[in-house]
Amino acid sequence: MPPAAGEPLTPERILATTEEVLRRYGPTKATVVDVARALGVSHGSVYRHFPSKAALREAVTDRWLAKSVVRLEEIASASTGTAPSKLEAWLEALFEAKRHKAGDDPELFATYTVLLAENSGVVDHHLTQLIDQLGRIIAEGVEAGSLSASDVPAAARAVFDATGRFHDPQYAAEWLKPTIITEFEAVTALVIRGLRA
Repeated sequence: MPPAAGEPLTPERILATTEEVLRRYGPTKATVVDVARALGVSHGSVYRHFPSKAALREAVTDRWLAKSVVRLEEIASASTGTAPSKLEAWLEALFEAKRHKAGDDPELFATYTVLLAENSGVVDHHLTQLIDQLGRIIAEGVEAGSLSASDVPAAARAVFDATGRFHDPQYAAEWLKPTIITEFEAVTALVIRGLRA
């Protein structure tokens, strides 16, 4: 959709429009020219903000992943609640965020699954952020005496890996199963029980 008169072309507008173009055409057919056309500008204007199609796709992927990190950071940084309750809330929020992304907008989720495979640097950074948040929660629990871990970074990685079925996009089809919530709760309870001091 063409921009309103006088509305500046910003990276955020370009990224939001790119999401719409990706939703409409899919990752294999969407082009920078399509994005520019939807914005009502030349493709050169888009390239002034993003030097290549790959850079634009990487930025869109990063933006999409960053949306879930904000809520998870709020949980990890909260000054109230015990570490075990924060850990449970964090795992639940991650699972819910992934389920909603897959269920609410399956076309865009499928597109992002393709983009994630292309942007390992962005994905690696995202995973590092998530595991760091887990590590902070576990370290807080160790300090308070409510959790036990001799190697906090290894414990954080283990928790992330153990719950992968509930946040890794490759398992998205399973998230629709009627028993998935019960299965998630069972795994989460087991993980937290294993970390209790």
